[in-house]
Amino acid sequence: MIRVLLADDQALLRAGFRLLLESASDVTVVGEASNGGLAVAMARELNPDVVLMDLKMPEVDGLTATRRISADPRLASVKVVVLTTFDDDESVFAALRAGASGFLVKDLEPDELLQAVRVVARGDALLAPSVTRALIGAFTSAAAPSAPVSRPESAAAISSLTAREREVVALVAAGLSNDEIADRLVVSPLTAKTHVSRAMIKLGARDRAQLVVIAYSTGLADPSGIAPPAGQAGHERPTP
Repeated sequence: MIRVLLADDQALLRAGFRLLLESASDVTVVGEASNGGLAVAMARELNPDVVLMDLKMPEVDGLTATRRISADPRLASVKVVVLTTFDDDESVFAALRAGASGFLVKDLEPDELLQAVRVVARGDALLAPSVTRALIGAFTSAAAPSAPVSRPESAAAISSLTAREREVVALVAAGLSNDEIADRLVVSPLTAKTHVSRAMIKLGARDRAQLVVIAYSTGLADPSGIAPPAGQAGHERPTP
């Protein structure tokens, strides 16, 4: 059973999401929060599998709440999915960097919501990979040169990746699933999954969404989703 916490200041929207989610036999809503502060407190109390987090909430916003949940080692298994609109791209990117596992637009179809919750609960793939890839690419390429990356994984961790692991990270950043990576590299899905898992461990990525953020922010992948030349793969790229 997938346990979901809803965080949104609109009671009507929460009620709609609850009704939809609980129509599925494998999903249950364990709590509702009307602001980010409550969301963090309830996440610590209830330990849900997934938090659907609105970004625009009073008192404590969704971005701050996402950062607090992601930074809490007691909540390492909790996946945050931000709820937003396509007009709020910059906040979405900030949320991904803060530790969100992906994002959803509020006008998505019911079956898409259920499938997204299942996917992110498994940790198998990044939500809306093509849109997220374009989003991350836009912000990494538009970043000011005066804002260099300052991340622990940027040097030593990246240099510890094997050539195949770098290739796999670039493919994850391009939105490919494990099965698609396996087809591209002519390996088994299990081998592809192993390469992804090892890269995540080496780079300290919480999940695939964070792996994508790291890939773009460090230059392991370029904004078009094509891996950079081998000699440039570890080069740091400015980020917001």
